[in-house]
Amino acid sequence: MQLVIRVTVNGTPHEALVEPRRLLADFLREDLGLTGTHLGCEHGVCGACTVLLDGESVRSCLLFAIQANGRSVMTVEGLAAADGSLHPIQTAFWEEHGLQCGFCTPGFLMTTYELLQANGAPTEHEIRAAISGNLCRCTGYQNIVRAVQSAAQRMGAAVGTPVASA
Repeated sequence: MQLVIRVTVNGTPHEALVEPRRLLADFLREDLGLTGTHLGCEHGVCGACTVLLDGESVRSCLLFAIQANGRSVMTVEGLAAADGSLHPIQTAFWEEHGLQCGFCTPGFLMTTYELLQANGAPTEHEIRAAISGNLCRCTGYQNIVRAVQSAAQRMGAAVGTPVASA
């Protein structure tokens, strides 16, 4: 049995037939070709599959695609501008060496995006708490924390709001 879902992904509406047990991560990767969302542990522990569902981070390996019906999903592909230029968060991770192999990076980027939407000037403690659900086996977390701090400063400067130093 297949069900019709209508979901907006990165601002683009989609209508598709899916099996009720199809995971959101599989729908994004295989049906829509958005392979930036990575599957790591497939138990919701590592955070590599993090996407935003109606603006809130979720583990796409734990949700069925049908649960996104009528909702809005943002994947890591939705961060970059239409012309391909990087989002300030992506630039900060690149410049601050907040990534190495890159497997966990999409989850960190989406978690950071959610954090900075809610708090434009997070403290180091708030950053570490926000990213605590994302695992990285390569970098250690200091460069990731610096990248989030840099992104906060860049995004604050872009909208002309003062950003406290962390």
